[in-house]
Amino acid sequence: MSDNALNDDFAALAVMDTAAMDWQASPSPSVWRKRLELSGPAEAGRVTSVVRYDADSVFHEHPHPDGEEIFVLEGIFSDEHGDYPPGSFLLNPEGFSHAPRSKDGCVLFVKLRQYPGLGRNQIKVDTASAPWRAGSVAGISVQDLYHEPDHPERISHVRIDAGTSVPEHDHPAGEEIFVLEGGYRDEHGSYGTGSWVRYPAGSRHTPVTDGGCRLYVKSGHLPDG
Repeated sequence: MSDNALNDDFAALAVMDTAAMDWQASPSPSVWRKRLELSGPAEAGRVTSVVRYDADSVFHEHPHPDGEEIFVLEGIFSDEHGDYPPGSFLLNPEGFSHAPRSKDGCVLFVKLRQYPGLGRNQIKVDTASAPWRAGSVAGISVQDLYHEPDHPERISHVRIDAGTSVPEHDHPAGEEIFVLEGGYRDEHGSYGTGSWVRYPAGSRHTPVTDGGCRLYVKSGHLPDG
């Protein structure tokens, strides 16, 4: 493990409580971050973070090798392609470039260098207006954010009603959860708003939520062993 590595053992359970973490400086004086995982070079590796833009943050146009994913948590994130309020989901594939900014500031859940390869579609979803479908268990509703037949990842926005218990199940290629609202618990711990949990390939769990929760969920993307 390098000095800059963070949760880069993808065969291990990883848990981070962003609500208890301090903001750290980034190379930009107007951007702050809470890093959750980092594999590779400090400023050019695979990374998952919660990122805060100060008001009037402006960046020069730049590319995103191996893609970029954004879920807007607070405020309005903008670039030359549009304005994205809370609940906006963006997946910008290999070859995409933009000049991001935020007039009044914003907070984002961001994943960089995790979508290699040409041929992916650019995705934009406004979860405030997108339709929900019933999940596989009563009490669960799902918005499908990203899945393409030639790529392994499946990303969803999931709403679970209070008092719902999900039967024990496994994740052959892993699962990653960011708690957007509320909280849940399982055999491994309890996770409130702002918690990030990465379950390794082959893991099993039995989630329960007492008060209900809303989750970002990604699966199918972690190596087996």
